[in-house]
Amino acid sequence: MKTKKFCLSENQMPTQWYNIVADMPTKPLPPLHPATKQPVTKEQMSAIFAEELIDQEMSTERYIDIPEEVQEIYKIWRPTPLVRATGLEKALGTPAKIYFKNESVSPAGSHKPTTAVPQAYYNSQQGILVLTTETGAGQWGASIAFAAKHFGIDLQVFMVKVSYDQKPYRRLMMNTWGAECVASPSTLTNSGRAALERDPHCSGSLGLAISEAVEMALRRPEDTRYCLGSVLNHVVLHQTVIGQEAVKQMEMADAEPDMVIGCFGGGSNFAGIGFPFLQKNLTEGKKIRVIAVEPEGCPKLTRGEFQYDFGDVAGFTPLLPMYTLGHDFQPSDIHAGGLRYHGAGSIVSQLMKDGLIEAQAMPQVETLAAGILFAQTEGIIPAPESTHAIAATIREALKAKEEGVSKTILFNLSGNGVIDLYAYEQYLAGALKDFSPSDEEIAKTVNQLEHLI
Repeated sequence: MKTKKFCLSENQMPTQWYNIVADMPTKPLPPLHPATKQPVTKEQMSAIFAEELIDQEMSTERYIDIPEEVQEIYKIWRPTPLVRATGLEKALGTPAKIYFKNESVSPAGSHKPTTAVPQAYYNSQQGILVLTTETGAGQWGASIAFAAKHFGIDLQVFMVKVSYDQKPYRRLMMNTWGAECVASPSTLTNSGRAALERDPHCSGSLGLAISEAVEMALRRPEDTRYCLGSVLNHVVLHQTVIGQEAVKQMEMADAEPDMVIGCFGGGSNFAGIGFPFLQKNLTEGKKIRVIAVEPEGCPKLTRGEFQYDFGDVAGFTPLLPMYTLGHDFQPSDIHAGGLRYHGAGSIVSQLMKDGLIEAQAMPQVETLAAGILFAQTEGIIPAPESTHAIAATIREALKAKEEGVSKTILFNLSGNGVIDLYAYEQYLAGALKDFSPSDEEIAKTVNQLEHLI
């Protein structure tokens, strides 16, 4: 009988985060100050972020120790299982072996607490009393609410309005853990009010919610900081425990992936699963394909431009080197709210530019169909974000079948969709549509950039 689940014990949990910057042939370009166009300093960033997180953001050390207090909270759900998707393999009739890392088992139902816990920890160590943040589908907002409560920190979350309306229960999760959740754009900030003046029916975007959260943090520099759930170097650093666990678990399964697949919004779960395997390519000469899967409705890696751009709509953040659709790009109201971000993190962007990773864009209807097949064969209803990785996995598995070759595929199940059932309801009712921005729409926002690269 084949083993279905591969589980590590708590004492096999990683004790260090892996920083891929140490092994990158071309290091990421530095973030720039918008006014001077010079690299930002730690002092300039310290009004927004906790100091230890800024050090990690700028670090080129290969490994960074995980504090014991963080490891203790990780034990609530980590290590997460690696699962052989035997039911899905059978349904597809593929010779491919399919494995998935099940990050849906965390308290918040996704991979996000893996960075939320250290971010809350380092802020509490600095004496910070209040955190502000944004959230798309609410996975990040729920995760940082869970983590902030552990360290006695108050939290204000700006949730993209379309998701705030579509996913009320994720908002209630945040409230249950003691956080305040506000629909963005809101009337609490200048950037929110400006967006509502431009369009009173604005459904919001992650870039806009970031502007609101940063603006609130800057009002109270004495006791408030901002935190982010994706994109930045320190965030993807924390998520590498996913891939480090998966490397050990694939060894337990006596298998090595030919390809590693993750859905892609800003880069946190994709980097988390992918970077420890990419390390094998960079240091051992392996040729594992590492594939980022984004929505066709927000295709920064596949159709964006590599350029310096703001991480938010109002321009509060430093200029970041990224594949971007332009910070004014308004993504369509797809259900994968966590993937509706205009840019890609600077590490992922550099790896993409250097041809070390691949990217694919998936239409919405195909992803939800993949989610339903996965739910019916493996029992877990996946988050709409995760269905992008599943859809790409299914394509690759069917390709292996066509070619008559056995491939080993690993993907990250970044979260469950138990609170995303509205997306499935829409799909089952035949009401979901595919969105793909025109070249003209993308050019309009990309051409507004300063083109510093």
